[in-house]
Amino acid sequence: MAAQKRWRFAMVCSSNMNRSMEAHAVLGRAALDVQSYGTGSQVKLPGPSMHEPNVYDFGTPYGGIYEDLRRKDPDLYKRNGLLPMLKRNIGVKLAPQRWQDNAGDGVFDMILTFEERVFDLVVEDMNNREPRLFKSVLIINMDVKDNHEEASVGAKLALDLCQKLEGVHDDWEEIIDDLIAAFEKQHKRKLTYYTSFY
Repeated sequence: MAAQKRWRFAMVCSSNMNRSMEAHAVLGRAALDVQSYGTGSQVKLPGPSMHEPNVYDFGTPYGGIYEDLRRKDPDLYKRNGLLPMLKRNIGVKLAPQRWQDNAGDGVFDMILTFEERVFDLVVEDMNNREPRLFKSVLIINMDVKDNHEEASVGAKLALDLCQKLEGVHDDWEEIIDDLIAAFEKQHKRKLTYYTSFY
């Protein structure tokens, strides 16, 4: 009997801070092969007001961001959940990574995004890459609000979806419509999906 195929997953949100990192942490604890990214031009986190966000470059270590926010206003950033979120992130990987700069990270079997705008950017990026391997990649969007509670719910749903995909023994392209429809019915979530190529 042939060994079951291991899928390689990418979790993508805007800043690689909340939704993609919660999913990365949950899938990692379940021993799935997972990486995470953001699609924004910079990492943006809430600041003291809507007009004063905290902005960092991708690649700035989570630990450095944590120390910066702790120095600025520890009470505010603990209360709004940013410091605990960054502590979680520090335990998952070194720094936020940008999707558009990830070509050297290899090939993924499935890319899961958490908002339509991010999905569109990932699809656009994949379509702008010249296919060399002609290996298909499944890109799925599941809208998840960008707050700590919804990120936690979204990560559990992401795990369920990824485990269902990894359990597929046949060619996923043959059964993806039925798998997505069953997931949508079970979880009452609408998914959008697209196939691209490496």
